[in-house]
Amino acid sequence: MGSGQVTDWQGKNVTVAGLGVSGVPAAKVLHGLGARVTVVNDGDDERARAQAAELEALGVTVRLGDGATLPEGTELIVTAPGWKPDKPLFTAAHEAGVEIWGDVELAWRLRGQDGRKAAPWLCVTGTNGKTTTTQMLAAILEAAGLRTAAVGNIGVSLLDAVLGEQQYDVLAVELSSYQLHWAPSLRAHSAAVLNLAPDHLDWHGSMEAYARDKGRIYEGNRVACVYNVDATDKPSTEDLVREADVEEGCRAIGFTLGTPGPSQLGVVDGILVDRAFVENRQKNAQELAEVSDVKPPAPHNVANALAAAALARAFGVPARAVREGLRAFTPDAHRIAHVADVDGVGYVDDSKATNTHAAQASLAAYDSIVWIAGGLAKGATFDELVAASAKRLRGVVLIGADRALIREALARHAPEVPVVDLDRTDTGAMLQAVQEAQRLAQPGDTVLLAPACASMDMFANYNKRGDAFAEAVRELGA
Repeated sequence: MGSGQVTDWQGKNVTVAGLGVSGVPAAKVLHGLGARVTVVNDGDDERARAQAAELEALGVTVRLGDGATLPEGTELIVTAPGWKPDKPLFTAAHEAGVEIWGDVELAWRLRGQDGRKAAPWLCVTGTNGKTTTTQMLAAILEAAGLRTAAVGNIGVSLLDAVLGEQQYDVLAVELSSYQLHWAPSLRAHSAAVLNLAPDHLDWHGSMEAYARDKGRIYEGNRVACVYNVDATDKPSTEDLVREADVEEGCRAIGFTLGTPGPSQLGVVDGILVDRAFVENRQKNAQELAEVSDVKPPAPHNVANALAAAALARAFGVPARAVREGLRAFTPDAHRIAHVADVDGVGYVDDSKATNTHAAQASLAAYDSIVWIAGGLAKGATFDELVAASAKRLRGVVLIGADRALIREALARHAPEVPVVDLDRTDTGAMLQAVQEAQRLAQPGDTVLLAPACASMDMFANYNKRGDAFAEAVRELGA
């Protein structure tokens, strides 16, 4: 089908791989455009059967429990982002010369097809901080009076954004590595990679493949490729910019928690400043906001704010809108959320810290910590995290299925730190964990839930884990 927009879908045989939050909307859109749609899905549970019934009522063919076989006559596959590239369905597609798109690729190809102007995309990816940065970006764009929305991996369908009745001036788009893998023709106005750390390696196969998919976000950028000056990851986000094939005149724009150089945004004496989108950037800087305007003002969240500001400034947003947008922004729950102070000890919920990179950023925000950690490690190792954070730890309470991995790293790199190992994985363990943390803590300390692990061994998701922590803290103060 080539790399351009498809204008005639009538009668095309399209297979949608996977139901769920992306597959169902994709199937409906394609059917509405006149394509002959077949949906294949691995699962055959109650939810899948309900979704299948909804689609079949429209005239869509659905095959449940059979996601491996390529339907005869398929001309294009549109896949849910989580389906791994090595699935037999995709092997068969490659052998048959059939293209594979994700829902993001489909949305990109369909933008502007109804005759209206297609809104530019400002795109954000990274191992951690994507959602917060995208929401900050949308708040800044709104403060500038622009019609915008935070969409994509954030939970709002890009298909709805590009095809719905609401028209936008610009979109703030969060993209995961999965989505980028299946979006070969995406070309953003400007894009940012916030950071890189090992994550989802079971899906991508290697760190190199994971970084390569993240780096796709820079391909074809028109105005700015925003990268993290302070990152020590290899490859770095700056390396990804160097490797990208961008449009002539596209600029590399760095963000740093230190004093910015020319073509960078950074921090000077508690002020967020811009030396990229100003006249005579060799000598001049523009004040954008104060660190205190960022909620919460933890270092990694200030970095998120700088990345969001860089993308907004690349789009021509005035400095005042950066300050107003950051002040108006309210972070989602379970992201370094202060729950309460009890007997002089702060209790902070960062249940969203589901990997070591996120947990390390969270731990770096506090000086003296009783750390609640553990869950499903997803293949992670914890030596680097513990070594970097050891001097901040008053004590540690471990929960979850893979807590032994963290306990062993603590024994190697922080043997003097007291550790409570809770040998239980029921949801009630969180109350005991908080009680043990209270026992270890002293006035002025922070009890921090930053698990560095996924939650599904004990909880439905990280939200439920954070809710359990907050409820346990409220019981302490009752």
